Amino acid sequence: MSGQKGKIRRALTAAFPHTIPILAGFLVLGMSYGVYARTSGFSFWVPMTMAVAIFGGSLEFVAVSMLLAPFAPVQTFLAALMIQARHLFYGISMLERYKGMGWKKLYLIYALCDETFSINYAVRAPEGVDEGWFMFFVSLLDQSYWLAGTALGAALGGVIPFSTEGLDFAMTALFVVIFLDQWQKESRHWTALIGLGSALACLTAFGPDDFLIPTMVCILALLTLLRGPIERGLDGQ
Repeated sequence: MSGQKGKIRRALTAAFPHTIPILAGFLVLGMSYGVYARTSGFSFWVPMTMAVAIFGGSLEFVAVSMLLAPFAPVQTFLAALMIQARHLFYGISMLERYKGMGWKKLYLIYALCDETFSINYAVRAPEGVDEGWFMFFVSLLDQSYWLAGTALGAALGGVIPFSTEGLDFAMTALFVVIFLDQWQKESRHWTALIGLGSALACLTAFGPDDFLIPTMVCILALLTLLRGPIERGLDGQ
């Protein structure tokens, strides 16, 4: 038993330093989300429940507006799918890493987000540290930071009057940061340009209220049709 406790302690100690940058970001962003949800009229437990059940920052911001909008299940499903579709590729990339993890594998799959993926995919546990427990604590710590930020924001949003003017721009800023991060990682920006071009074309054609679904269809069709050239271009980087 003492050996198991030592293994767990070493994994937690090794994982924590890698998550410190995420701690700062998640506390601020989670707090913004909590305040946004509370000042939009939801109780404390709604953002907390979404933080546990969804655990996807961008989708959680969108979910607030979706819950306040007229009932549109098809559009909601498609929007949620497209916002989080990148997690399909995260999961494929982590298939080998998650092999043989036992019960921890279920939590590792559930808690996989952008930041957790970036650490667990790129960082290997130090010598003498169990890989499974290391990835488990990276995932657990990251989710704990988001929950703490959300709880703090939801609590403050219920007792302190906030002006929410411009607060919903946090969601837009989040998408911009994700886009810029992906732009910097690629030397040839095929997919980004397809996304931008499709969005601008559909915005012009359908207007701001109806362009989202046509944009997603255009992006999917173009990426499918141009898959070969794009992959050849990426291989030649």
